[in-house]
Amino acid sequence: MDTITTFQIRDARPDEQDAIREVTLAAYMQYASLMPHWEAYRRNLLSILAEDHGAARIVAVQDDTIVGSVLLYPASANVYNDENANSDAPEMRLLAVALAARGMGVGSALLLECIRRAREAGASALGLHTEDIMEAAVRMYRQAGFVRVPELDFSPAEGVLVKGYRLSLEA
Repeated sequence: MDTITTFQIRDARPDEQDAIREVTLAAYMQYASLMPHWEAYRRNLLSILAEDHGAARIVAVQDDTIVGSVLLYPASANVYNDENANSDAPEMRLLAVALAARGMGVGSALLLECIRRAREAGASALGLHTEDIMEAAVRMYRQAGFVRVPELDFSPAEGVLVKGYRLSLEA
């Protein structure tokens, strides 16, 4: 008999901040050896996760355990320190799925929840930024209909290109 894996998508509670940090760091750690700027990136992740930035903190929970998370910033947020990267659309950041939960649809469910919320807020588009080394994420975003928007690209460090993507939410 097959076991069906279920999880719930909901807003994070304040007491779940440590679990979100652990899941996010573990998920992004797979890129450490591929990023010459890993230590700066890691510090940036910790800083973003510690901020009260007005973003919705959305989690995937399975058996009372956080197995994924994402931040959804409102369109009015100044998400990046680079003027080129900021847009007039809500921005999704730091999508992370626990290693043990990969392949169960957690990332897709978090992505769909961000799309749903952006539409519900009346947004005409949803944005995100990622790097090419995050191949599974890029594939998932493209399958969901996100397209490259090179004018939103930015370079936080020499040799690092963070690429902008956007999904049109208009019918």
